[in-house]
Amino acid sequence: MHLTTLQILSLVAAALAAGTVDAIAGGGGLITLPALLAVGIPPHLALGTNKGQSVFGSAASLASFWHAGAVDGRVARVAFPFGLAGSAVGASLVMLVPPHVLRPLVIALLITAAVILTLRRSPKTVVDRAAIHGALVRAAVIAFVIGAYDGFFGPGTGTFLIAAYVVFLGATMTEATGDAKVVNFASNLAAVIAFGAKGLVLWNVALPMAGAQLVGGVVGARLAVKGGDRLIRAVVLAVVAALVAKIAWDMLHGRR
Repeated sequence: MHLTTLQILSLVAAALAAGTVDAIAGGGGLITLPALLAVGIPPHLALGTNKGQSVFGSAASLASFWHAGAVDGRVARVAFPFGLAGSAVGASLVMLVPPHVLRPLVIALLITAAVILTLRRSPKTVVDRAAIHGALVRAAVIAFVIGAYDGFFGPGTGTFLIAAYVVFLGATMTEATGDAKVVNFASNLAAVIAFGAKGLVLWNVALPMAGAQLVGGVVGARLAVKGGDRLIRAVVLAVVAALVAKIAWDMLHGRR
């Protein structure tokens, strides 16, 4: 599919913004997927191309959080393979339940996650996440379940991961965001492999966007680490509001 130079540049700008937002709180697809559809790319190719470019942003933000010491390596070693497996399972089940069935539940869960993150305060002392009783098992379950959700449906994945790590592993918002990137990257990688195998990634579009995603991922991760819990909480709540509005809009207009 051929796009004009102006269309490519608009998609690159969207990817830069999405990579920055996604590194902080998730929800980058709210920017890139509508942008891909707006230039006339068919939905199935837009979904595949979106994953093709977003995997680079998630890799860049993961590397930045890891370098900043905001990722627990012991948790990551468990979360990555389970997130990868969960996404693959979710993608294989995607046709069994129509999206409109999930939308009301997702809205309720997003609002619940937002309330939890608003009310729950970060621990005042550093918590050894991997030392918590059953922490690695919890991390594996979180990664598999939310990875499967991402492969199956997707909206709010980053928010759910952050909330789960805060609640079940006692992480700060910054730590939870860093740990979430492990599952985000694993899930995106599984999706790219699945879409790519079916020829549903427009690499001539995805690769220019990927460069912007890389930059945005690094910038967003640095902002998150520097801004700390307060910035992350504010951006997460903004992303939740945007996700709830989008899903509600789709419900009202009968979109599948």
